[in-house]
Amino acid sequence: MFEFLIPVSCTFFILFFIPGKSRKYCAIAAWISIIGAFISGLPAWMEESNIMYPVMAVLSIPFLFITIHLLFRENEAVLNLTRAAGVAFIIYAPFAFINEIGNFLISLVVLQTTIVLELFQYPVDIVLWNTFQHGFFRVEIILACTGIQAIAIMLGVAAAVPTTIKQKIQAFLLIAPVIYILNLFRNAGVIMTYTSQMFSWLPDISGSSEYGFSSFFWAHNIFAEGIALIFLIILAYSLFRLIPELGEFATSLVGTYEKEIRKIFCKDK
Repeated sequence: MFEFLIPVSCTFFILFFIPGKSRKYCAIAAWISIIGAFISGLPAWMEESNIMYPVMAVLSIPFLFITIHLLFRENEAVLNLTRAAGVAFIIYAPFAFINEIGNFLISLVVLQTTIVLELFQYPVDIVLWNTFQHGFFRVEIILACTGIQAIAIMLGVAAAVPTTIKQKIQAFLLIAPVIYILNLFRNAGVIMTYTSQMFSWLPDISGSSEYGFSSFFWAHNIFAEGIALIFLIILAYSLFRLIPELGEFATSLVGTYEKEIRKIFCKDK
């Protein structure tokens, strides 16, 4: 289901950029398919003991219904949000749907993560073409480990409002190289802490019976994702300083959804 809905969503997000009366319907179809794809990944994330994505998947359901309602009314803030999502998809799509491009990025990240590990003098072996091994444990680098998703999302956010050429260049330099480089250190940190079982002393809350997985759970799902979230908040703040109109957009968007939520819960009062 995921593999089917993602390209469908991408197609409708692209069609959204074509001027005409059907734009809002393309936007609605795009959001339905992307949220559907997101929810379809729930079993896999639960199996991986991932915490953040399942929570986001559950919250995406009321978000979808409110978004559809607002798109029918052609709400400007939600149309701008759809534009941001569309730009993010256009950036991400080549890496996700063209194997040669995605695999090239993965191989580049593997090479550069190796360099970071060498800086920390941490010995690893490359097995297969995208997998690190140290002792008994292995870590596979996949597209989600390249940082391209975060880069695409943040560049999409930057595109939510009209900007000058200078602002576009500055936003790209603030987002793409910074996220990419920090992600290399994130990968290296997960590899070192997991393969050395650095967090084996922490309680096993992963729910997995796989030997040593608890250390990966703490390294990848708790610490790495938590630090990444904090960094993205800081990056978003810097982006809002660079493009002040984004602050107005965010305020309008939050206010719009808050108003709709209040209508739902207060309609009987």
